[in-house]
Amino acid sequence: MPENENIKRLLTAISVNNDQAAYRELFILLHARLKQFAYSILKSGEEAEELVSDVFIRIWQKREQLENINSPLLYFYTTTKNLALNQLSKQKRQVNLSPEEWLVQVNSLYFDPEQLMLTEEMFRQVKKAVNDLPPRCRLIFKLVKEDGLRYKEVAELLQLSVKTIEAQMAIALRRIGKCMHFELKTAIPARAQTILKK
Repeated sequence: MPENENIKRLLTAISVNNDQAAYRELFILLHARLKQFAYSILKSGEEAEELVSDVFIRIWQKREQLENINSPLLYFYTTTKNLALNQLSKQKRQVNLSPEEWLVQVNSLYFDPEQLMLTEEMFRQVKKAVNDLPPRCRLIFKLVKEDGLRYKEVAELLQLSVKTIEAQMAIALRRIGKCMHFELKTAIPARAQTILKK
């Protein structure tokens, strides 16, 4: 089941049945991602933890309205972003932070290294290539590949055009591809490279 559909199912259970098990499942599903996203803006683990707790408290308090959410992932990320920016504003910290200034680290890549037969070194190189992307590019890559948002949702969240998201993803994939190409060339003997080119 696609993730947005699964989240909608949980939100409906929470909204209609006050289902605490569904609420707990939703919390487990989204907590770590939202905390990391909040941290990228607030640059404080403790503040990010509190903010995400506030997001989930609001979800429970507004549970009757949850069925009407069309794009739940976008809703959660937008709520987290808005609360984080409001918190910065209240603390008189820099409010006009552009996404380029958010601290984003990609933790897991969206593929299983064993399925791609990557060596540990190759996997480390790809992860490094992703984390070395320019800040906005890395944020967009993370939101799409690690967090599962669609291009249109990322564009709306970051207030950018879909074309910009597409261009940034192309840059990210090209750089990762270069890293992989380099790694494959160094990891595969010359005779095997010749065979692979055919």
